[in-house]
Amino acid sequence: MQRRTLMKLGLGSGLLLALAGLGLRGVEPGLQTPADGPVRQSPRSRALMGAIALAVLDSAWPADAAQRSHALQAHLDLVDGAIAGFPPAMQAELGQLLTVLSSAAGRRGLAGLASDWSEAEIPAVQAALQSMRDSRLSLREQAYQALRDLHCAVFFSAPQHWSLMGYPGPHSFE
Repeated sequence: MQRRTLMKLGLGSGLLLALAGLGLRGVEPGLQTPADGPVRQSPRSRALMGAIALAVLDSAWPADAAQRSHALQAHLDLVDGAIAGFPPAMQAELGQLLTVLSSAAGRRGLAGLASDWSEAEIPAVQAALQSMRDSRLSLREQAYQALRDLHCAVFFSAPQHWSLMGYPGPHSFE
């Protein structure tokens, strides 16, 4: 990528986020830092991230609805832990993305999803993510990649999911 293209991308992305930020005043922030602990997802962001996790890792979840719900909540807790370990600048960028995507305007404009994240069916979320992935607007593509990579990294780094990849776990050197 040429330097001018990179500068244009940065300027355009910054302007878009600034405009979105002006329109999103009063909207719940994507990440919250409670007085008693580390940064974590807001309730609206948690619904957004839950919908994305179900769509991205569709076949990896348990078939039973109760087990799936329990596994999803455990996954979202692990995502909170991963986010808490990010540098502050990365947390801020992810927080902005989650704030924008959890708003109706951001959800429609950036993801192209009409229904709320908590009500959207998995195929609709998958279609929205696919449109972000294939977008000619690099901001949409980067948002997709960040969200997908975060969920996959957290999911497959958990020991209980290693068997899904055929990984037996670390060898004992005793």
